[in-house]
Parts: sequence; structure tokens; C-alpha cells
Amino acid sequence: MKKIVFLAAALAAFPMLANAKSIAFPSDAPVASVSIPDSWKPQETETGIDSTSPDSAIYFSLDVATDANVDKITDDAVNFLAKNGVKVDASTRKDDDSNEVNGMKLTLLNWQGTDNDGAVNITLGVLSPAPDKMLILTYWGSKDDQDKHKQEVLDIIGSIKPAK
Repeated sequence: MKKIVFLAAALAAFPMLANAKSIAFPSDAPVASVSIPDSWKPQETETGIDSTSPDSAIYFSLDVATDANVDKITDDAVNFLAKNGVKVDASTRKDDDSNEVNGMKLTLLNWQGTDNDGAVNITLGVLSPAPDKMLILTYWGSKDDQDKHKQEVLDIIGSIKPAK
């Protein structure tokens, strides 16, 4: 029975995976990999990788940090959001450290807020793919449109793996 459920889940995810790019990053010394749909136009940045859904409703990024620069990388993510008109309602913060992705603990900090188009959800997350390496996950999504991207976002997060 478990094999049937797994096979059904794998087949259901296949269309997304067929059009997804598995990217090891940073390219010069990979710490992790992630599969992001080609339509999200994933691109390597100075500190990681970022992407946006085709309708611009969802922004998703992963940045590599170390113990020495995690505060700067996190500040850069927060400043990026602010520079793009995202206003976080600090009173809505909810922490969730009950998640695991491919053997890595995933701690999430979630907020509600607004951007130039209306209500949004904001998430910062932390995973550790290797000793003294962290991934800072940044998610910013339109409340009105995020449900139609929910499975894609879950698949992206589920594809994050430590580099081999």
C-alpha cells in the first residue's frame, strides 16, 4: 500500500519535475541543490539563488550563509523585501521549528504584511546543509494568488538537498 501511495505521489509531481531545473549552488563550491520550475526563471545570485513565479505572485530565494555572516545575509533578505515595498506586520510573527527537509531541520519565521499590490505572507527560514553552512530561505507571496502556487512551492522546498 505504501508503494502505491508513493508511486501516486511521484507521478503527481512528475509534470512539475519534468519542467524543473535542478541547480547546485553556489556553482563554484556547491553547498546545496534545489529544483525550481523553468517558468520561475531561477538564477544564481551573489549569495545563492532566486526565482519568481511566472505571474510574479511569489518570490522565493535561498542564500548561503556561515556562522560568520548569517546576520548580514538575513539583514540583506529583510532589506531586499523592504526595498521592494514589503511592509511586515511584526505583531503577526509565528515561529515553526517542527519541519524537516531531506534530513535538515527547517526553522520558519512567518509574518503577514503588505506590498504595493496588497496583502502578502512573508517567511524567512533556516536550514543547515553542512557544518558551518546555512541556507536562508526567503518567501514573499501574494495572499490572493499564493494558493495556486502552493504545490510548486512545496515541491521546491521538498527538493532542497545538501550537496554531494
